Amino acid sequence: MAGGPVGHNRTVKTVVVAVLGGLLTLSGLALLVLPGPGFVLVAAGLAVLATRFAWAKKPLDYAQDKAVAGVEEVGRSPWRAAGAVLAALALVAAGVLVLAGLDLPFTNAFTAVVLVISGLFLVGTVVFARHEEHVQVARAHRPAGTPGTGGAYRAATRPED
Repeated sequence: MAGGPVGHNRTVKTVVVAVLGGLLTLSGLALLVLPGPGFVLVAAGLAVLATRFAWAKKPLDYAQDKAVAGVEEVGRSPWRAAGAVLAALALVAAGVLVLAGLDLPFTNAFTAVVLVISGLFLVGTVVFARHEEHVQVARAHRPAGTPGTGGAYRAATRPED
């Protein structure tokens, strides 16, 4: 028997998924209160766990729904978008200051890089959300029945003679 027991490979994969997913999720939970991309790691950990465990699909779906709702809310509200951009700029500034040599509590070079990446990720999310909101508003204001505008188009019928 060169390959070992039949179920052994499957069990090893399940253990690896459980350990990796668990570590990602726990790291993400810690980073929810510490500087870093906590929500992203929680979602990544749940996604890894959901590949082998059905129970992980429900919190992953919940997290995904909340993330989509949050992005849509930022897209609809210019004030929330402005606040998010200001927070992102503060993250990037803090990261750059630490990298430049300023000694901030609970930070090191790795944390500084994570702060910069998190800030840039947040700016990208805000730009995406605002763009999607503008696309939806423009789509809603297109006249129906005009070809090529994405509105409800029906071919014109010929009048009966």
